[in-house]
Amino acid sequence: MPRHSAEPCVFCIFGATGDLARRKILPALFTLHTQQKTPGCLVLGVTRTAEIDDAKFRDMAVEALTAEKLPADEVRRWADAALFYQPINNGTPDDFRALSDRIAALEKEHQVPGNRAFYIALPPQAFPDTIAGLAAAGLCRSSGWTRLVVEKPFGRDLESAQQLNAIVHEGFQESQVYRIDHYLGKETVQNLLVFRFANAFFESIWNRNHVESVQITVAEELGVEQRAGYYESAGALRDMIQSHLTQLVSLVAMEVPSDMDADAIRFEKVKAVRSIASIDPDEIVLGQYGAGEIDGQPVPGYRDEPGVAPDSNTETYVALRLEVDTWRWQGVPFYVRTGKRLPRRLTEIVLSLRQPPVSLFEPFDACRLSSNTLVLRVQPDEGFVLTFDVKAPGDPFRLATEPLHFGYHEAFGTIPEAYQTLLLDVIEGDQTLFVHADEVEASWKLYTPVLKSPRPVVPYAAGSWGPPQADGLLRGPVRWRNP
Repeated sequence: MPRHSAEPCVFCIFGATGDLARRKILPALFTLHTQQKTPGCLVLGVTRTAEIDDAKFRDMAVEALTAEKLPADEVRRWADAALFYQPINNGTPDDFRALSDRIAALEKEHQVPGNRAFYIALPPQAFPDTIAGLAAAGLCRSSGWTRLVVEKPFGRDLESAQQLNAIVHEGFQESQVYRIDHYLGKETVQNLLVFRFANAFFESIWNRNHVESVQITVAEELGVEQRAGYYESAGALRDMIQSHLTQLVSLVAMEVPSDMDADAIRFEKVKAVRSIASIDPDEIVLGQYGAGEIDGQPVPGYRDEPGVAPDSNTETYVALRLEVDTWRWQGVPFYVRTGKRLPRRLTEIVLSLRQPPVSLFEPFDACRLSSNTLVLRVQPDEGFVLTFDVKAPGDPFRLATEPLHFGYHEAFGTIPEAYQTLLLDVIEGDQTLFVHADEVEASWKLYTPVLKSPRPVVPYAAGSWGPPQADGLLRGPVRWRNP
């Protein structure tokens, strides 16, 4: 997307000592600083802890960033010059007024022109009070720009998402709101727009006439780890399908935007999500991992993980079949799946192309055609593979399927981490890769009926590709791609 210059600002992180801030937000801000992309950016950490001051927060940040293998000397210089701390205590009106005063003092001391970003890196239950507190203290406006960054999950269902949007819009305009989904910051996801709309070959086949099916897989090797407190009340449908995977569906299914600005792209994404037909209860499979092996090592089942109820019925795997009721995609199934404790970490989009209407090679032995497939790999090894059939050399006459490969790392070396891209977009004011209020509600409208009418949760072994019942969702010759 077109870049605007980054102006000096105060970047406030609520939950600044939490895991997300330590592993993602602070390293991304430091890297942007070292790349000289965020001149004059001050970072103000905000938590409820009154025992922390500027010096202690800086020490904590240095420890966290050096643990991420970032250069200690540069980290220390940045921390001492740009990092500050302000406790929010119990989040009373006086606490938010004190926060406002501290921001104003930093702006005056460091000549920052009233530009402010508020990143809510807190548990979801803290979103409403924090956002309302900012608005009540007048922190939703300033002499410069003000932007609100909200992590997922944005609500638990349609009703709660609508309520949270109402709270947000009481103080902030939609043009100020950045609902963050880190998958949208990945270079390969962004490249979907370029891949489709800058290449006549791909856009010409991107429709029901040439595409037989679409598969989207987000697989994780890890289990629930230390997130049981959150995951037990969320599950894979809320945690992954409603957000990450639906975003990928919208980017694949969207129509050509009128131009490449944020509003035009988000408008087409919302249209795509609204075009997804109601989900048939028979077209969804829920699973929960049991004990098994990953890379030859035994791992426990979900119910044996710390913090998980011994009789938990929370799904760790979801597979479903979606229909996009548009002219472009009518009759093309979208197969979507995600799961924990699968054999490998993988995110990819697979378009299976239709076979020729007549096979000229059936009379020859060993000449069974395979569908051409276009595989867009989001992680790891970002890039794409296009498979096609060729004649194998020699006799007898036979066909072989070969790949045409492109890898981002091979072409460009190291690519930016997702949070670097997204945080720079926040500071520069580009909403293209962020989720609009209408998009959130359209997605929850699709999945809330499923949440209210739960399906049985079937077991699968850790290290497998999920429950075998997921195979029953597939139609015709299509098979799950399990690389």
